[in-house]
Amino acid sequence: MSTEKCFSKGSAKPGPVPNGHIRLYSMRFCPFAQRARLVLCAKGIKHDIINIHLRDKPEWFLEINPLGLVPTLETTAGEVIYESPITCDYLDEVYPENKLLPSSPFGKAQQKMMLEHFSKITPYFYKIPMGRKKGEDVSGLEAELNEKLSKLNEDLVNKKTKFFGGDSITMIDYMMWPWFERLESFELKHCLDGKPALKKWTELMFEDTAVKATMHSVETFNAYYKTFAEGKPNFDYGL
Repeated sequence: MSTEKCFSKGSAKPGPVPNGHIRLYSMRFCPFAQRARLVLCAKGIKHDIINIHLRDKPEWFLEINPLGLVPTLETTAGEVIYESPITCDYLDEVYPENKLLPSSPFGKAQQKMMLEHFSKITPYFYKIPMGRKKGEDVSGLEAELNEKLSKLNEDLVNKKTKFFGGDSITMIDYMMWPWFERLESFELKHCLDGKPALKKWTELMFEDTAVKATMHSVETFNAYYKTFAEGKPNFDYGL
Protein backbone atom coordinates (compact mmCIF):
# COMPACT_ATOMS: atom_id res chain seq x y z
CA MET A 1 0.00 0.00 0.00
CA SER A 2 2.99 2.34 0.32
CA THR A 3 2.98 2.55 -3.48
CA GLU A 4 -0.55 3.95 -3.48
CA LYS A 5 -1.09 7.45 -4.86
CA CYS A 6 -1.70 10.19 -2.36
CA PHE A 7 -5.14 11.25 -1.18
CA SER A 8 -5.97 14.93 -1.70
CA LYS A 9 -8.85 17.32 -1.01
CA GLY A 10 -12.16 15.87 -2.13
CA SER A 11 -10.94 12.25 -2.07
CA ALA A 12 -13.07 9.60 -0.38
CA LYS A 13 -12.12 8.71 3.19
CA PRO A 14 -10.46 5.26 3.45
CA GLY A 15 -12.34 2.54 5.34
CA PRO A 16 -11.66 1.67 8.98
CA VAL A 17 -8.23 0.42 10.07
CA PRO A 18 -8.20 -3.39 9.54
CA ASN A 19 -8.17 -5.55 12.67
CA GLY A 20 -4.68 -6.51 13.79
CA HIS A 21 -3.18 -3.61 11.81
CA ILE A 22 -2.14 -0.07 12.51
CA ARG A 23 -2.50 2.68 9.91
CA LEU A 24 0.23 5.13 8.96
CA TYR A 25 -0.62 8.38 7.22
CA SER A 26 2.51 9.20 5.31
CA MET A 27 4.11 10.89 2.29
CA ARG A 28 6.55 8.87 0.22
CA PHE A 29 9.37 11.42 0.24
CA CYS A 30 9.00 12.82 3.76
CA PRO A 31 12.03 11.95 5.95
CA PHE A 32 9.97 12.33 9.14
CA ALA A 33 7.34 9.86 7.87
CA GLN A 34 10.15 7.54 6.75
CA ARG A 35 11.20 7.24 10.40
CA ALA A 36 7.86 5.59 11.21
CA ARG A 37 8.03 3.39 8.09
CA LEU A 38 11.52 2.21 9.10
CA VAL A 39 10.29 1.24 12.57
CA LEU A 40 7.17 -0.52 11.20
CA CYS A 41 9.35 -2.54 8.81
CA ALA A 42 12.12 -3.28 11.33
CA LYS A 43 9.61 -4.58 13.86
CA GLY A 44 7.50 -6.50 11.32
CA ILE A 45 4.31 -4.70 12.37
CA LYS A 46 1.24 -5.31 10.20
CA HIS A 47 0.23 -1.94 8.85
CA ASP A 48 -1.35 -0.12 5.97
CA ILE A 49 -0.15 3.16 4.55
CA ILE A 50 -2.26 6.04 3.34
CA ASN A 51 -0.25 8.68 1.50
CA ILE A 52 -1.38 12.29 1.94
CA HIS A 53 -1.03 15.20 -0.50
CA LEU A 54 0.68 17.67 1.82
CA ARG A 55 -0.21 20.76 -0.26
CA ASP A 56 -3.85 19.78 -0.73
CA LYS A 57 -4.83 17.74 2.33
CA PRO A 58 -8.13 15.85 2.43
CA GLU A 59 -10.75 17.28 4.78
CA TRP A 60 -11.14 13.91 6.54
CA PHE A 61 -7.39 13.81 7.29
CA LEU A 62 -7.58 17.20 9.01
CA GLU A 63 -10.41 15.77 11.16
CA ILE A 64 -8.09 12.90 12.19
CA ASN A 65 -5.13 15.22 12.82
CA PRO A 66 -6.05 18.94 12.76
CA LEU A 67 -2.33 19.81 12.45
CA GLY A 68 -2.21 17.88 9.16
CA LEU A 69 1.16 16.32 9.98
CA VAL A 70 2.76 13.14 8.71
CA PRO A 71 3.58 10.70 10.14
CA THR A 72 0.27 10.13 11.91
CA LEU A 73 -0.73 6.74 13.31
CA GLU A 74 -4.31 5.55 13.72
CA THR A 75 -5.27 2.41 15.64
CA THR A 76 -8.33 0.17 15.22
CA ALA A 77 -9.69 1.84 18.39
CA GLY A 78 -9.47 5.23 16.66
CA GLU A 79 -6.51 6.45 18.74
CA VAL A 80 -4.35 8.99 16.90
CA ILE A 81 -0.61 9.53 17.50
CA TYR A 82 1.63 11.99 15.64
CA GLU A 83 5.13 13.62 15.66
CA SER A 84 7.79 11.23 14.35
CA PRO A 85 9.75 10.48 17.59
CA ILE A 86 6.47 9.99 19.49
CA THR A 87 5.00 7.65 16.83
CA CYS A 88 8.21 5.58 16.83
CA ASP A 89 8.42 5.34 20.64
CA TYR A 90 4.73 4.34 20.70
CA LEU A 91 5.30 1.56 18.15
CA ASP A 92 8.27 0.23 20.13
CA GLU A 93 6.26 0.18 23.35
CA VAL A 94 3.02 -1.32 21.99
CA TYR A 95 4.74 -3.97 19.83
CA PRO A 96 7.37 -5.54 22.10
CA GLU A 97 8.96 -7.81 19.45
CA ASN A 98 12.35 -6.63 18.13
CA LYS A 99 12.79 -3.84 20.67
CA LEU A 100 14.61 -0.83 19.26
CA LEU A 101 14.92 1.32 22.39
CA PRO A 102 17.23 0.29 25.27
CA SER A 103 15.48 -1.21 28.28
CA SER A 104 17.26 0.97 30.86
CA PRO A 105 15.90 4.47 31.60
CA PHE A 106 19.43 5.88 31.20
CA GLY A 107 19.86 4.16 27.81
CA LYS A 108 16.54 5.61 26.65
CA ALA A 109 17.54 9.07 27.94
CA GLN A 110 20.86 8.86 26.07
CA GLN A 111 19.06 8.15 22.80
CA LYS A 112 16.59 10.99 23.38
CA MET A 113 19.45 13.41 24.15
CA MET A 114 21.23 12.35 20.99
CA LEU A 115 18.03 12.82 18.97
CA GLU A 116 17.65 16.30 20.47
CA HIS A 117 21.20 17.07 19.34
CA PHE A 118 20.53 15.66 15.86
CA SER A 119 17.38 17.77 15.45
CA LYS A 120 19.70 20.83 15.44
CA ILE A 121 21.61 19.33 12.47
CA THR A 122 18.68 18.54 10.12
CA PRO A 123 18.05 22.21 9.07
CA TYR A 124 21.50 22.28 7.43
CA PHE A 125 20.43 19.58 4.96
CA TYR A 126 17.83 22.02 3.61
CA LYS A 127 19.51 25.40 4.11
CA ILE A 128 22.66 24.47 2.18
CA PRO A 129 21.01 23.12 -1.04
CA MET A 130 18.42 25.96 -1.00
CA GLY A 131 21.13 28.59 -0.49
CA ARG A 132 23.22 27.05 -3.25
CA LYS A 133 20.26 27.20 -5.65
CA LYS A 134 19.83 30.89 -4.86
CA GLY A 135 23.51 31.51 -5.61
CA GLU A 136 24.33 32.30 -1.97
CA ASP A 137 27.68 31.58 -0.32
CA VAL A 138 27.01 28.47 1.79
CA SER A 139 30.65 27.75 2.76
CA GLY A 140 30.01 28.90 6.35
CA LEU A 141 26.99 26.62 6.69
CA GLU A 142 28.95 23.71 5.19
CA ALA A 143 31.76 24.30 7.70
CA GLU A 144 29.22 24.20 10.55
CA LEU A 145 27.65 20.99 9.20
CA ASN A 146 31.10 19.41 8.83
CA GLU A 147 31.88 20.23 12.44
CA LYS A 148 28.61 18.67 13.65
CA LEU A 149 29.12 15.52 11.54
CA SER A 150 32.70 15.26 12.86
CA LYS A 151 31.23 15.08 16.37
CA LEU A 152 28.96 12.21 15.27
CA ASN A 153 32.00 10.46 13.79
CA GLU A 154 33.88 11.02 17.07
CA ASP A 155 30.94 9.57 18.99
CA LEU A 156 31.16 6.30 17.03
CA VAL A 157 34.95 6.20 17.44
CA ASN A 158 34.68 6.71 21.22
CA LYS A 159 31.93 4.11 21.58
CA LYS A 160 33.88 1.62 19.42
CA THR A 161 30.55 0.38 18.03
CA LYS A 162 29.20 -0.02 14.49
CA PHE A 163 25.99 1.86 15.25
CA PHE A 164 25.05 4.71 17.58
CA GLY A 165 23.44 2.48 20.20
CA GLY A 166 25.77 -0.52 19.99
CA ASP A 167 26.73 -3.19 17.46
CA SER A 168 23.20 -3.58 16.11
CA ILE A 169 20.74 -0.99 14.82
CA THR A 170 18.60 0.71 17.45
CA MET A 171 16.03 3.50 17.39
CA ILE A 172 18.53 6.38 17.17
CA ASP A 173 20.01 5.00 13.92
CA TYR A 174 16.58 4.92 12.27
CA MET A 175 15.75 8.42 13.60
CA MET A 176 18.87 9.86 11.94
CA TRP A 177 18.98 7.75 8.80
CA PRO A 178 16.53 9.48 6.39
CA TRP A 179 18.77 12.56 6.07
CA PHE A 180 21.90 10.50 5.42
CA GLU A 181 20.04 8.54 2.74
CA ARG A 182 19.45 11.87 0.98
CA LEU A 183 23.04 13.18 1.24
CA GLU A 184 23.80 12.52 -2.43
CA SER A 185 20.58 14.24 -3.56
CA PHE A 186 21.42 17.21 -1.30
CA GLU A 187 24.91 17.24 -2.94
CA LEU A 188 26.44 16.86 0.52
CA LYS A 189 28.00 13.40 0.24
CA HIS A 190 31.48 14.98 0.41
CA CYS A 191 30.66 15.91 4.03
CA LEU A 192 31.42 12.28 4.94
CA ASP A 193 35.03 12.69 3.76
CA GLY A 194 37.50 12.43 6.63
CA LYS A 195 34.85 10.79 8.83
CA PRO A 196 35.56 7.05 8.34
CA ALA A 197 33.41 5.76 11.23
CA LEU A 198 30.38 7.76 10.06
CA LYS A 199 30.97 6.73 6.44
CA LYS A 200 31.14 3.06 7.51
CA TRP A 201 27.90 3.55 9.47
CA THR A 202 26.11 4.79 6.33
CA GLU A 203 27.41 1.76 4.37
CA LEU A 204 26.13 -0.63 7.05
CA MET A 205 22.76 1.16 7.18
CA PHE A 206 22.31 0.74 3.41
CA GLU A 207 22.54 -3.05 3.98
CA ASP A 208 19.66 -3.08 6.47
CA THR A 209 16.39 -4.75 5.40
CA ALA A 210 14.12 -1.96 6.70
CA VAL A 211 16.28 0.69 5.02
CA LYS A 212 16.13 -1.21 1.70
CA ALA A 213 12.34 -1.54 2.04
CA THR A 214 11.73 2.18 2.59
CA MET A 215 14.36 3.86 0.41
CA HIS A 216 14.20 5.60 -2.97
CA SER A 217 16.94 5.78 -5.59
CA VAL A 218 19.01 8.94 -5.91
CA GLU A 219 17.42 9.48 -9.34
CA THR A 220 13.90 9.33 -7.86
CA PHE A 221 14.82 11.75 -5.05
CA ASN A 222 16.45 14.14 -7.53
CA ALA A 223 13.38 14.12 -9.78
CA TYR A 224 11.07 14.68 -6.80
CA TYR A 225 13.22 17.52 -5.40
CA LYS A 226 13.19 19.18 -8.84
CA THR A 227 9.36 19.32 -8.73
CA PHE A 228 9.59 20.58 -5.13
CA ALA A 229 12.05 23.36 -6.06
CA GLU A 230 9.73 24.41 -8.88
CA GLY A 231 6.97 24.90 -6.32
CA LYS A 232 4.81 22.03 -7.60
CA PRO A 233 5.91 18.96 -5.62
CA ASN A 234 4.88 15.71 -7.27
CA PHE A 235 4.22 13.49 -4.27
CA ASP A 236 3.29 10.64 -6.63
CA TYR A 237 6.50 10.83 -8.67
CA GLY A 238 7.45 7.42 -10.07
CA LEU A 239 4.06 5.73 -9.52
